[in-house]
Amino acid sequence: MNNTTSSDEQSHDERTMTNKRYLPLLLINYACLFVGSLSSSLLSKYYFNHKGSSRWVSTWVQSAGFPLLFIPIFLPYFLFKSTQRKPFTQFTPKILMLSIFIGLMIGINNLLFSWGISYLPVSTSSLLLSSQLVFTLILSVIIVKQKITFMNLNCVILLTLGSALLALESNNDKPHGLTRAKYFIGFVATIGAGLLFSLYLPIMEKIYNEVYCYAMVVEMQLVMEIAATVLATVGMACDGGFAEMKKEAREVFDKGESVYWATVTSNVVSWQLCFMGTAGMVFLTCSITGGICMTALLVINVLGGVLVYKEEFGGIKIVSTLMCGWGFCSYVYGMYVKNKMKNLDHGLEQNQIMNIARPPNAIEMAQLVALRANNFLNL
Repeated sequence: MNNTTSSDEQSHDERTMTNKRYLPLLLINYACLFVGSLSSSLLSKYYFNHKGSSRWVSTWVQSAGFPLLFIPIFLPYFLFKSTQRKPFTQFTPKILMLSIFIGLMIGINNLLFSWGISYLPVSTSSLLLSSQLVFTLILSVIIVKQKITFMNLNCVILLTLGSALLALESNNDKPHGLTRAKYFIGFVATIGAGLLFSLYLPIMEKIYNEVYCYAMVVEMQLVMEIAATVLATVGMACDGGFAEMKKEAREVFDKGESVYWATVTSNVVSWQLCFMGTAGMVFLTCSITGGICMTALLVINVLGGVLVYKEEFGGIKIVSTLMCGWGFCSYVYGMYVKNKMKNLDHGLEQNQIMNIARPPNAIEMAQLVALRANNFLNL
């Protein structure tokens, strides 16, 4: 009985601590997502631009940074004594098996992304990946019963139309020397990566409903990354293994061996930031909000590809980028209005509970009408 009580109290403490740290955690995770998303896309393209050719190496570096997660998992408890929760407490066999399964799914997603980025410009692949949002919305409705509102539907439509415009212009966007077949492979692989990732987001949201603290999110991420790394390592072994990687560093990569290993190491760190930021955003918000934030960052990736690699940025890409930005801004504004209306509704309910006898004034009546209109639009 005492053990159960202690466990419940510990669970309650962890939930309370997470709530108190909500805004700092949200900002930290979005910063990790921002830095990781931009740098990983540019570094992956840098690897292929300078004669790196192994898609398995590019896949492997996306998850091989999992040892970095040992720091936030074990140091707070064993070294800093800043938490009473022992690592992997209440990490059930069910959560373990789900984490392994999703990790393997992430490994396949990483491989598809590597195929896509090896053939397509960064700006093109980033805009194509933005199409994952429509899949995320549909799957969120099915898996986590996400409510479709005007603001999220409007955002999805704009982003999807932007990607469709880009697809129509694909013939004019092929890099010099790239065949139509390879461009098509890159195009399909990138869309496939977006589809798999859109499945990952709502599945993780559903699983996170059973997770009571952010520490468990990091622990699940560790297991997922280990599973993805095992898959990539098996693929690398079939493709020549690490010996082939050393040979590529010495003889193939045209910037030299030291730059090669610096690129690989930087890629490992940047991808870990990206995935941890994504997981944190889904845990702290929801799958559709996480997907929309990632799509907004893809617009930054487009601009990064243009600035760093001097990629073409013609009329179609400009229109696609503007549509993505417009969709994201409309969603953020809609979320702001929704939260404001929720606060107003809560205030009105409090007034009713307190049995205020006076009739509402003109301002309160206008606020009430606006609230009811907003609820009607979101039906």
